[in-house]
Amino acid sequence: MYSISYKNLEVDVFHKPHLKHSYIQILPEGKVVIKTPYKSQHFTYELLEKKELWIRKHLQKLEQNTQISIVLQKEVLLFGEIVSISHPSVELLQRQLHKLPPNTQDEKIVACYNHFYKTVAKEYITQRVVYFAQKMQLQYNEIKYRKMKRRWGSCNTKRVLTFNTQLIKVKKELIDYVVVHELAHLVHMNHSKQFHALVALYLPDAYHLRKELHNTQLLLL
Repeated sequence: MYSISYKNLEVDVFHKPHLKHSYIQILPEGKVVIKTPYKSQHFTYELLEKKELWIRKHLQKLEQNTQISIVLQKEVLLFGEIVSISHPSVELLQRQLHKLPPNTQDEKIVACYNHFYKTVAKEYITQRVVYFAQKMQLQYNEIKYRKMKRRWGSCNTKRVLTFNTQLIKVKKELIDYVVVHELAHLVHMNHSKQFHALVALYLPDAYHLRKELHNTQLLLL
């Protein structure tokens, strides 16, 4: 791996001889990464020149994303709003944090938050899945919940729905979008026009909700 500068862009280049093509990746923190089978730096600069507009467009989009964070032990991000740790709606988390001794390491505090988000997700999202599954006349086999870095939800061929526990941090309208989105995969295991039409049938504002969700970048605890 080596790093180069191109018109104020800092780029990490990885030489991967097994690759058939070259790939450009924009990491969440704004880092530009190139993976290529070619050693030539001249080729790398030509690739950057060719793809410069694409790179800058994605970097600009990344900068415009909504970044949401909270102050641990003082605030909770719940359904798109930052609420005080003393709010009745987060009493479960408050009780867990009060049990911790002074000077507790952040890892244990974060574990309390994650347990809280998973507990709320199981209760709230399950209700929304049941509601929309009945409305869409669809059947699933199981619902799972886990913390994920890159996906809000998934649906596999075994008709198992998996939801990111971090969903509890976003607005309820966005949660509904993810629920309907994954349920629609029970019919269409792709993102075809028919798939999006099915989602829009139950969520007319699906296009804008999808865009808003895509532009929501949560600070994962």
